[in-house]
Amino acid sequence: MVAMPQSLSSLLVHIVFSTKNRTPWISPDLRKELYPYLGAIVRNAGGVPIQIGGIDDHVHALIVLPRTMSVAQMVEKVKTASSKWMKTKGVPKFAWQGGYGAFSIGRSERDAVVAYIRGQEAHHKKRSFQDEYRELLKETGVEYDERYVWDRSRAYSAQNRNAGR
Repeated sequence: MVAMPQSLSSLLVHIVFSTKNRTPWISPDLRKELYPYLGAIVRNAGGVPIQIGGIDDHVHALIVLPRTMSVAQMVEKVKTASSKWMKTKGVPKFAWQGGYGAFSIGRSERDAVVAYIRGQEAHHKKRSFQDEYRELLKETGVEYDERYVWDRSRAYSAQNRNAGR
C-alpha cells in the first residue's frame, strides 16, 4: 500500500466587513444571536471560528480557514447566509457591504486579535469604523484607494456634502 501525501494548513485570518452604508442594523440583542450563527456558518464550511464580534455596523471574525476554501469563498458563504438570516430576524432591508478586509494572523498574534475583537464596544466609543479600517490597512501594508474602499452611495453622499462647503 502506497501512502498518500497529506495537504495540511494552519491559516488564521482576521476578516472585517460592514453593513451596507454602515447602517447600524446589528442591535445588541441581534449580536447575541448573530455571532454564534456566523460561527456555525464557518464551522459548516470546514473552518474554525476563534472569535467573532463587532458593533452595530460591522463584524470582525478571527477564523481558521479550511485548506480547501479561499478567503473569498468563505466570506461569500458567511455574508450570503447571514444576510438571509438577518431578514428572518425582522431586518428586511439588511445587506452587507460589497467588499471586505482579510488579514493573515500569526499564531503569536492570536491572543491580541481575540482581545481586540472582544473590545470592539469600548474601542468604538473613541474611534470610527473608517478610522479603524484605515489603520488595519496601514498596519498590514495593504495599499488602497480611498475612493473605492467604501460603499459608493455613502462615498458619493459624503463627496456631495463636502462639495457644498
